[in-house]
Order: sequence, then structure tokens, then C-alpha cells
Amino acid sequence: MDTLLQFALGNLLSPMVLFFALGVAAGWLKSDLVIPEPISKALALYLMLAIGFKGGAELAAGGVGGTVAVALVLALLLSFGLPLIAFALLRAATRLDIPNCAAIAAHYGSVSVVTFVAATGFLEFRVIAYEGYVVAMLALMETPAIITGLLLARRGLSDTSGTRAPLLSPEVSREVLFSGSVFLLIGSLLIGWMTGETGMAVMAPLVVEPFSAVLAIFLLDMGLLVGRRLGDFRTVGWPLVAFGMYMPLIGATIGLAGAWMIGLSLGGMTLVAVLAASASYIVVPAAMRLSLPQANPAIYVPLSLAVTFPFNLIVGIPLYFAAAQWIAAT
Repeated sequence: MDTLLQFALGNLLSPMVLFFALGVAAGWLKSDLVIPEPISKALALYLMLAIGFKGGAELAAGGVGGTVAVALVLALLLSFGLPLIAFALLRAATRLDIPNCAAIAAHYGSVSVVTFVAATGFLEFRVIAYEGYVVAMLALMETPAIITGLLLARRGLSDTSGTRAPLLSPEVSREVLFSGSVFLLIGSLLIGWMTGETGMAVMAPLVVEPFSAVLAIFLLDMGLLVGRRLGDFRTVGWPLVAFGMYMPLIGATIGLAGAWMIGLSLGGMTLVAVLAASASYIVVPAAMRLSLPQANPAIYVPLSLAVTFPFNLIVGIPLYFAAAQWIAAT
């Protein structure tokens, strides 16, 4: 317990989390502090490029073997399967209809790239290595959860002729398969893999040294967004707030078990737990707005952004790391 408390306090006192807290306070107190949208987008693009390139370079250094393929299969299983658990829990614990339960479930099978990046910053701050191909797992987990969520929703949706609604429209397919975050992550991963150590030597001044500082500024911006949406708790409701905190723990437990079974390192287990615990608030909301308009964005957006995201950032990451450390030690 003392060790877990030390990890939690250490994460709370890290610059990244403190800047996030500063942003939440500024947003809640209605300060006029603002980061212009073009700068915010530039910071996000930088983080995607940096994490993807570093993952590709590490993948090139370690080689591509059977473990990589197994890890990618694990990513698919998590992304397809976690929405089923979330959907069942929501139907049992809330009075939400099928479309809203399905939309929320899709969020909890997909991933939050920002939470993942914060977790890599947590590990790098402690000089803990992790497998580069975990970045490929991140990119792979964006999409399958959307398909599962839409499949779950189809049984409650029909048009006036009694036929089922289409699963994936062309617009949604393009949004899912060619979203900017996924495209940049995969592209940067491939470039890092192709250029290897030579590319890393060239790119290190860009993707290594400034990473933590850029992450802190980006989390300040995310904190502003969360702080201004704290009032959405009234829309979400307390049963859903509870779900937004216990569902990450369930996902992290499953992710840790899978990562341990395929033999990942301490850092790798931590990151897979974070992936399984996080909830998307960028790609999945966009897909749900297009393909499942019956679901209410005022429910699923604040749940993932204003509940699960700060929970994972402040409590979850040190907790998952402590659990992974315990598994690694035993």
C-alpha cells in the first residue's frame, strides 16, 4: 500500500499532471487562459509523430518476430471484446437504451492516444523501457471497437421498412480508417521502422528532448477542456460516473493478464493496461455522430473525457504500473 501511495503521489507531483490540474482549475474558474486551436492541433500532431517514430525505431532495433504478431492479435481481441463487457455492465446497471449503451461501449474498447502518450511520459520519466510494437497495438485498437459498438446497436435499430441500419457507411469507414491520428501514427511508425537507428540519430533532437515539455503544454490544454465540461456531470449521472471509473479497472486487469501471458516487459504490461483502460474521445465520438445519431453525445463525450480520462491520468497510470510491477516481481 505504501508503494502504491508513493507511485500515486509521484505521478500527482509530475509536471505533466500538475499542468493538467492547472488547466482544469483554469477551465473550472472560467479563466480567460486559452491555447489557440492551431497550436493545440500542432501539439497533438507532434505527439503522434514522436510516439510513432520512437516506436518504429525501437521495433527496428528489436526486430519483428512471433511475439509482435501475438501482441497484435491481443490488441484486436481487446478492442473487439471489451465493448461486449462494457455493454453488458451498462445494460445491467443503468436505464440507458441500446443505442446509448452501444455508443458508450465502443468508446471503452477503443483507446485514448493522449492517455497512452501520458503513460509513455510516466515511464520515460522513470527511465523504464517498453516494447516499440506497443505503438502498433495502439493504432490497431482504434477501429475494431467501433465495429463492435455498431453491431451491438443494430439489434435496436430498424427503419420504417423493418430492415437493419447499415453497419458502416462510406463516411464512417473513411473517418475510422483514415482518421488523422491513426494515419500519422502508422506512418510515423513505418518511417521509424524503415530508418532505424540512423533515423533516430537524426530525429532525436525533435522527438526525444522536447517530448515531455510538449506533453505538459498539451495536457494543460486538455485540462482546460475538461475543466469547462465539469458541469456535464449533471447530464451523465452518478451511475455512469461510477462506470467511468470501474470500467477502466476491469479493462486494465484484462489487459495486464493478456500482456503477462505473452511475456511483455514491465513497461509493456503497463502500456497495454493503459490501452485497455482508456476510452476514446476523438475517433469514436466522430464515428458515432455519423453512424449512430440515436445516441446522445452529451452522455458519451463527458463520460470518456471528463470522467475516465482524468481518472486514468491521475489514479490509473500509477495504479496500473504498480500492478505490473507486482506481476513482474512474482
